Amino acid sequence: MRPTTGRTVTVAATQMACGWDRDANVNGVERLVRDAAARGAQIILPQELFETPYFCKDQKQELFALAHPVEDHPVIARMSALARELSVVIPTSFFERARNAYYNSLAMIDADGTVLGVYRKSHIPDGPGYQEKYYFNPGDTGFQVYKTRYAAIGCAICWDQWFPESARAMALKGAEILFYPTAIGSEPQDGALDSQAHWTRVMQGHAGANLMPLVASNRIGREDGETCGITFYGSSFIAGPTGELVAQADRDSETVLTASFDLDRIAAQRASWGIFRDRRPELYGPLLTLDGESPVRR
Repeated sequence: MRPTTGRTVTVAATQMACGWDRDANVNGVERLVRDAAARGAQIILPQELFETPYFCKDQKQELFALAHPVEDHPVIARMSALARELSVVIPTSFFERARNAYYNSLAMIDADGTVLGVYRKSHIPDGPGYQEKYYFNPGDTGFQVYKTRYAAIGCAICWDQWFPESARAMALKGAEILFYPTAIGSEPQDGALDSQAHWTRVMQGHAGANLMPLVASNRIGREDGETCGITFYGSSFIAGPTGELVAQADRDSETVLTASFDLDRIAAQRASWGIFRDRRPELYGPLLTLDGESPVRR
């Protein structure tokens, strides 16, 4: 007797430009979420740090004032009310202050408006235009998987998406879909460098290697700081469980993308393919080191 399938979930990726009018930015995200929900989306991903421009282009002490604790963060409250009204899940990126620590964080807001937990970005970049180590402590939550109303989902943030270990950890913890809010674009030190295709392929690989759908939401538009500017390249996308591109936005248009997946069918495919059955964790010790050797070399 064949097992029954049919647990279909519709996901959405969004992208938009952001300015220094914080209310306008949050209103824009709400508009995109409502649009996605009207198209049947049940889990809707806004981009990274959408409340403001991507402020890590410059090191400015006064910008720490943008952070708020989870408990009274106005964006989390707004998205929680929206999730409850529309019965949708909204993984919400925000700048978190926890006493004297500051994090690039994500609140997992379930379809009843409940915050299921907070993930803090694990990998913190530091380069021209992307000076996040000035603002953010390395995340201390580990990789999280949340059992939302519609699916068990894992979310990591931007620079995390370049690390296959992040995706694998979430898959091993039971994720059925992976989500990555993002802010990435041009490289101020090299105008000829365009990472868009590389960025897409790396995450397609995460989807294919773990046999699960993946959703990535990026921002668009030109943002100029005091020391440099970045043109964000959008290209938000949804990949299927073999890494295939199901939908992808262009580089400069405000966009909502949706796609539907039968999670029971994908789970059966994942089991039958054997990539988790045939893993050899006892051989993966080098992954726990920086140089592939023992932590202390003598």
